[in-house]
Amino acid sequence: MKDNPPEIRNYVFNFGPQHPAAHGVLRLILEVDGETIVRADPHVGLLHRATEKLAESKPFNHTIGYMDRLDYVSMMCNEHGYVLAIEKLLGITPPVRAQYIRVMFDEITRILNHLLWLAAHSLDNGGMAVFLYCFREREDLLDCYEAVSGARMHATYYRPGGVYRDLPDTMPQYQPSKWQNAKEIAALNENRQGSLLDFIWDFTNRFPGCVDEYEALLTNNRIWKQRTVNIGIISPERAIALGFTGPMLRGSGVAWDLRKKQPYEVYDQLDFDIPVGTVGDCYDRYLVRVNEMRQSNRIIRQCVEWLRKNPGPVMIDDYKIAMPPREEMKISMEAMIHHFKNMTEGYIVPEGEAYAAIEHPKGEFGVYLVSDGANKPYRLKVRAAGFPHLAGLNELIRGHMIADVVSTLSSLDIVFGEIDR
Repeated sequence: MKDNPPEIRNYVFNFGPQHPAAHGVLRLILEVDGETIVRADPHVGLLHRATEKLAESKPFNHTIGYMDRLDYVSMMCNEHGYVLAIEKLLGITPPVRAQYIRVMFDEITRILNHLLWLAAHSLDNGGMAVFLYCFREREDLLDCYEAVSGARMHATYYRPGGVYRDLPDTMPQYQPSKWQNAKEIAALNENRQGSLLDFIWDFTNRFPGCVDEYEALLTNNRIWKQRTVNIGIISPERAIALGFTGPMLRGSGVAWDLRKKQPYEVYDQLDFDIPVGTVGDCYDRYLVRVNEMRQSNRIIRQCVEWLRKNPGPVMIDDYKIAMPPREEMKISMEAMIHHFKNMTEGYIVPEGEAYAAIEHPKGEFGVYLVSDGANKPYRLKVRAAGFPHLAGLNELIRGHMIADVVSTLSSLDIVFGEIDR
């Protein structure tokens, strides 16, 4: 009697959370037929830190630092969404100079985000050099963060009513050490002799050349195109239906950008373009983000020019919301009381609800805030930009090979701080 032929079944296995290409803490359950993906089931929640719940037990101004730690690659952009929601409820508008500073740092943050994304994306697809190049440029921009806030990453620089303080007139200098002699130190400090704006201007002069270097390594590279062209295609109709935003939506050819369609701060006074793709594959999403870095560079230059010509206040002068200056506290009892009240119980936000959305580097980052007239939120809900993109992963990679999972996953640009919240 002949044996029955063996039954061939699909194989189910875990991709991550310990896999280096899982971008942190993603557990992806893959069902494969041979080498072909049949189903992908992302399991999230491994980095859940209850940020929204914590915010409900703290005064409004104490939660700004938690926003930095949501998407920990786009720190100030997260703060921006939260601060805008509070300002909407309070009915206040920050000074124009503060708005320009916010926009400039939003775009610096966009470049920071896209540089880390490009570094990780190239590494996931097998290229090492671009990773090192991107981190070289990130270092200068993190110095800008440090100059205004004192912290390289978690800045807590945006405040309801403006920003923490004005831009500094000097930049930190490298000091001689046993690893670098005086001549090398002088070369490193050459562009740090002026103010922060001079340092940023110098960066914007050389940054387009750096982007050219990345493109020379990748854009027409045969292996790169084999890994990304026609991989993870999403049609514009499906991208809209799944709630995609940002480069994921623009890569499919939909020119939707909140900076143009629903302008906030001073974006309507700046000149920039929206890069869009045509196919909606990994390669298009790469091209969109690379061109966004060039556009962000343009916006930063316009902000620097305006800020040089227009000095002024960077914070509203309502001491019920903003901190009084130290000099005033030394001579005024009212200022002292305001400072004490602000630091201990914060400010009362009128009853109501508000939703504020910004064009975050990853898409639409929204904050829905409900106030019951107390000094802390009644409810805070964050609309994470990357969450719908991860939810659409099954549709993007079904029918592709296992190796394409890594390319597609890193083309989503996901960070689990904001997805798990």
